[in-house]
Amino acid sequence: MKKILLALTAVAAMTGSASAADLAARPYVKAPMAAPVANWTGFYIFGGGGGGLSNSDQSVQTTVGAVPLTIAQRQGGSGWFGTVGLGYDWQFSGTWVAGVFADGQFGSIRSTVQDPTFGLTGNQKLEDSWAAGVRLGWLVAPNVLSYVNGGYTGAHFGQTNFMTLAGVPAGVHLGSYNRNGWFVGGGVENNLNIFGIQSPGWFMKTEYRSAFYDAKTQNELFDVGNLPVGNSIRANSWNQTISTSLVYRFNWTGPVVAKY
Repeated sequence: MKKILLALTAVAAMTGSASAADLAARPYVKAPMAAPVANWTGFYIFGGGGGGLSNSDQSVQTTVGAVPLTIAQRQGGSGWFGTVGLGYDWQFSGTWVAGVFADGQFGSIRSTVQDPTFGLTGNQKLEDSWAAGVRLGWLVAPNVLSYVNGGYTGAHFGQTNFMTLAGVPAGVHLGSYNRNGWFVGGGVENNLNIFGIQSPGWFMKTEYRSAFYDAKTQNELFDVGNLPVGNSIRANSWNQTISTSLVYRFNWTGPVVAKY
C-alpha cells in the first residue's frame, strides 16, 4: 500500500509540473478605450436665416365707442428673415444641457390687413423682432443636441398703406408699432465634423419657433394730417418660423477620447 501511495504522489507531482509548464504567459491587453465625451458648457454665437408664416385674427370696430363692425377674420402672409444671437449652455447629468440665449431677427414677413367696410386692403410687415429665453436639451449623441426652448419676444411692425379695391392708394394708413409676446420652439444642433472634415467649435442648428404677440387696436388715419378715419382695426399676431444657423462654440473640446 505504501508503494502505491508513493507512486500516485509522484504521478500527481509530475502532472502538476507539466501543466504549469504548458501554460503560456498571458499577453498584455490595454484597458478598453473610454467612450467619446463632449463638453457643451460655454458661450456661443450664431447667425443664419430662414422663412416664416404670419397669421392674424382681425376685426374692425368704430374708433369712438369700439362698436364691432365685423367679426374676427384670420389673415395671413409669409416672408424671409435673417437672425443673429448669442447664448451660454451648461451640461449636467451627463447627457442634459440647459442654457440661456438672446437673438434678433430682421427681414420681411408680410401679412394682409383689411377693412371690408371701407373696401381697404394693405400689407403689414414684420420688420424685426427680438427674443430672450431658455432652452433644455438632451444629447442624442456626444455631438448632437435635441432641444426645446421658450421665453419673451418683442416685434416691430411697419406702417400699413391701404389700397382701394381698384388697386390705387386710398390715402389711409395704420402707423408702425411694437408688440410684446412669448414664444416656444425646438430644434437640433450638431457638430460639423462630418465626412472626415475636422471643424472644432463649428456647429449647425435648425430651429422651429412659434411666437404669439398681444392684440392691439389701431386707428385708421388719413395720410394728410394723420386724422382718424373713424374705424379702427384690432388684431393679434402669430408667427411661425424655421431657421438654419451656423454656430461657433468658444470652448468646444469634444468629442475627445481618454488616453492611457
